[in-house]
Amino acid sequence: MSTSKITKVTLVQRVRDLIAGTMKHSPTGPLSLGGRAFTAQSLIQLLQDMENAISQVDTAKASWKDALKTLADMKSTDGPILGAYRSWIVATYGNAPAALADFGLAPPTVRTPQTADRKAIAVAKRAATRTARHTAGPKQKAAIRGNVTVAVVTTPAAPSPAKAA
Repeated sequence: MSTSKITKVTLVQRVRDLIAGTMKHSPTGPLSLGGRAFTAQSLIQLLQDMENAISQVDTAKASWKDALKTLADMKSTDGPILGAYRSWIVATYGNAPAALADFGLAPPTVRTPQTADRKAIAVAKRAATRTARHTAGPKQKAAIRGNVTVAVVTTPAAPSPAKAA
């Protein structure tokens, strides 16, 4: 007996084989399976119901995939219209937060200008990042020419001093 995973296809095949075998060699008397009594006909009906349930799952999955595809198509075609409508609403009712709330929108936030200190910090951070990443702008890149000789100097790292307890 194999220990492979039972897929839906193999389960359907097993159910069909059990139905065919039961019809060909039907038991003469009632069977007691799983604490329930079955006749040959009721056992075949149970197996048919199992096959029908698997078929319904396939049908539901196919319709679900169709619904997802329809939604994706609508998002791609109608999404820009939705965005434009939202922009129109904000442009029309921008000063009326109550009217925007009726549409489920929040009023646009007003950007506050940066202070001189924050601008200076941002400039310093950008310069430090360019230095750390060795990046260059277009003018610096244009000045770089080939045939560059590089000398690599390696020095052994000094042992770290022992910590005092």
